[in-house]
Amino acid sequence: MTARPKTLGVLGGMGPAAGAEFLRLLTALTPADKDQEHIPVILLSDPQVPDRTEALLGRGEDPSARLLEDLMKLASWGADVLAVPCNTAHAFIDGFEDRLPVPLVHIVEETLREAVSRNPAGGWLIATEGTLASGIYESRASRMGFLLHRPDDNEQAVVNQVIRLVKANRTAESASRFRPLAEALWEKTPVPILTACTETPIAYAAAGLPPDMAVSSLEALAKGAVRVLLEG
Repeated sequence: MTARPKTLGVLGGMGPAAGAEFLRLLTALTPADKDQEHIPVILLSDPQVPDRTEALLGRGEDPSARLLEDLMKLASWGADVLAVPCNTAHAFIDGFEDRLPVPLVHIVEETLREAVSRNPAGGWLIATEGTLASGIYESRASRMGFLLHRPDDNEQAVVNQVIRLVKANRTAESASRFRPLAEALWEKTPVPILTACTETPIAYAAAGLPPDMAVSSLEALAKGAVRVLLEG
């Protein structure tokens, strides 16, 4: 009897465009010749999860209970492995991951894995203010000996605009802001940009910036999910 293929449970909606792009990348990165060789996916897109950054900055509701409830639903619906295409959500998931009944492919760990393999000298961390405040990237990068560079306050304000514009379906505008920001960062330190908010890979691609100078957290998560599900 042929073993049942493992099913991926995806908690999306944070934001919706990022969740949709993750599924596109998952499909593109899966080695398959026909429908039946692709990964079964259960998607729960929940844009009503409270804002993760606002919570981390002390201005909003803690989303932990909603995130845990949604991930438990996915497991109960038959997911063998979980993935959440939202970096900032992992600051909360880290607090209850050990309560999940099935494994989680961790976006921060997968992004750093990809970043180290691409350029061990380090990279620019482009992320939400919440992700930066949580330190989830820096703490792991430090253990790996990987140097992360942060934008200054004015540059971070542009990052915040880029993220908001993608969430508002204004991708062309987000791209027009991302291009000069990226070029300014590379003038200071010419290392790859970690697009460590899942809206930012969308803006980066739309800006026509060089693919080899970015590490997409969405693509890294998709690669990690394919590896876990197909290779064990």
